[in-house]
Amino acid sequence: MTSAEVMLWSRIKGKQLCGIKFRRQHSIGRYIVDFYCPESRLVIEVDGPSHYSDKAVYYDGIRTDYLESLQINVFRVRNDQVYNELEQVLQAIADICKKN
Repeated sequence: MTSAEVMLWSRIKGKQLCGIKFRRQHSIGRYIVDFYCPESRLVIEVDGPSHYSDKAVYYDGIRTDYLESLQINVFRVRNDQVYNELEQVLQAIADICKKN
């Protein structure tokens, strides 16, 4: 895991966020997602600089389309958001989980 993923994981593991369980490095079809909450059908992807090239954006779009075809929501967050706005990121995740 990247340092941003470790930071986020430390705050969502063990049902710390809204009492819901997240799995890390979870397989869905042929993809491995950073974090997955089966109860809310939510994938969280933490994106670093490698995700910003045209090729990576295209690939991420294909992954997102596939996951959404399974009725799984995808929430993407940048590394810098985890580092600098962790509480807001956690609140956004909690809000999404409450809706599902």
